[in-house]
Amino acid sequence: MTVDIKIKTRYNETDQMGVIYHANYFNWFTLGRDAIFDHIEVDYRSLEKDGIYLPVAEVNCKYIKSAYYNDELTIRTSVRSFKGVKLILDYEILRDDECIAKGYTVHGFVDRDMKPVKLRRTHREWDEKLRAASEN
Repeated sequence: MTVDIKIKTRYNETDQMGVIYHANYFNWFTLGRDAIFDHIEVDYRSLEKDGIYLPVAEVNCKYIKSAYYNDELTIRTSVRSFKGVKLILDYEILRDDECIAKGYTVHGFVDRDMKPVKLRRTHREWDEKLRAASEN
């Protein structure tokens, strides 16, 4: 499954050289992750209320071309895999259909003590939705 969202870069996202500061791409990955969860109707805030969290265990971004202030970009997010506890998402940042950056994040579902949680046991419906999203 792939979900696209559009953003317009802001002046405060640029660095002294006038290009988008590299750390902002990770913020955009978060926007993409939120869009995936919205699309499959998995309410992350409800998970947190139930004591289940989804920390980032690994993140990677390959910068291909610079983005600049006022660029219109597409954040394309897809579910690479979901294995009950571990979720991997892929991202592409596109400008005019050209990929300017790509990356991924690895997450683990954990409880308040940072111990792995299998959604299949606690939230079966959301487990099924994430499994289905990873198969498309």
